[in-house]
Amino acid sequence: MIKSLKTGGAALFASALLFSPFLGGCTPTTTGAVKDDVTLTGQTQRLETAGGLYRGPEYNIAILHFDNRTPSRVIGIGESATEILRTIVKQSGLEPVVLTRDEMREQERLIELQQSGAVKTGKKDASVGFESVDFRITGAITSYSELEESSDVLLAQSKTRIARVQVDYSLVDISTGMSLVSESGVGEYRKKTGGVLGMGSRSTADPGLRDGALRDALSKAMTKVIEKLNSIPFTTRVVLVEPGAVVIRAGTKSRLEPGTVLGVYRPGAELIDPDTGRSLGKRDRLIGEVIITAHQNEKISEASVKSGAGFQAGDVVKVLK
Repeated sequence: MIKSLKTGGAALFASALLFSPFLGGCTPTTTGAVKDDVTLTGQTQRLETAGGLYRGPEYNIAILHFDNRTPSRVIGIGESATEILRTIVKQSGLEPVVLTRDEMREQERLIELQQSGAVKTGKKDASVGFESVDFRITGAITSYSELEESSDVLLAQSKTRIARVQVDYSLVDISTGMSLVSESGVGEYRKKTGGVLGMGSRSTADPGLRDGALRDALSKAMTKVIEKLNSIPFTTRVVLVEPGAVVIRAGTKSRLEPGTVLGVYRPGAELIDPDTGRSLGKRDRLIGEVIITAHQNEKISEASVKSGAGFQAGDVVKVLK
């Protein structure tokens, strides 16, 4: 009897040794890093490349709070989208300004009054320059879903949770009211959890899934926004005219190197779209060229006259391409 117990104990001990590597792996494992990247598309790296190639002005980008239009009204998804986009805009070399829709309407109303002549522009034109908002990004979260995939291999189990989100967004030029980019995009993020003998693979609520999908979608959106902004020639205005030189609103925030040649344009009549009644801008006439000589600060630059004459404060200045 004693021999039998010893034999059984040895067998039990041997079994414990045999399965000890599996038991030691019961601690849950997780893959997927929301803050660093998204696991499916590698969009974060592409955004970093696009941001690295962006050499345009440090425009002020108004971000209006994203609307939550998901059928189930996912709690907090609009606020998360707004905050994630603010971070992405800043990382891309632009200046984010988060506004409510009421605040944006107030500025648009001021622009309309200035354009109509009801309110004098004075020293500050609400529609142009670094003193105010240059562009705005608006958007809405139109759908969000999560699903789960399971896998059982021998004693190991794993679950992959997948989040998908759809975002509608647009980039609007404040000075003209024209939409420069208007698209819809989908973001996706996966996170895998695993364990042994059924341990460690239980799914729980994870806001990181939602944020990962949002980061993917908004990174795609921001890449297209940067591409569009890169294609727009830098535009500013003459602030002061001196003999043989002009002072323009540009500065270090313009990221224009000394020696850059710019065209000076005289604004003409306001062009109104006959269908919509909205301003399409003004008919500008090239009257000369200037060369940036130095930056006084982050907003003001000095330029020498290369050609032309009769420049005035308020003349439009554009980079010649």
